[in-house]
Amino acid sequence: MKKHSTGDSWRPDPDRWHGEWQRPDTGSGVSIIFNETDTIGYGPALHSHPYAETFIVRKGRVRFVVGNEVIIATEGDILVAPAGAPHRFENMGPERLEMIDIHASPTFVTEWL
Repeated sequence: MKKHSTGDSWRPDPDRWHGEWQRPDTGSGVSIIFNETDTIGYGPALHSHPYAETFIVRKGRVRFVVGNEVIIATEGDILVAPAGAPHRFENMGPERLEMIDIHASPTFVTEWL
């Protein structure tokens, strides 16, 4: 097994839980986004992927919109946006939001809606 997660390769600021990792050369079949924010309302615009995206909430409260469904998730929750489903999320605060977003693809493929 080879280590592929050096701090300087996926997160520009090692003091923050924030960055992106996509390494198709590893054969993992996934790419990952690490989100960390204190900004209430922070989150991406509505978008979709041709693969499923799994969200793991490490800290905080987050509002997801997946298709026509609104879901409030908190620390420890796991949510999956199915392939092709329009989705977005936003930090509800008041505490810091930390999430791991796992894309079922070795590279990010995003359609902004």
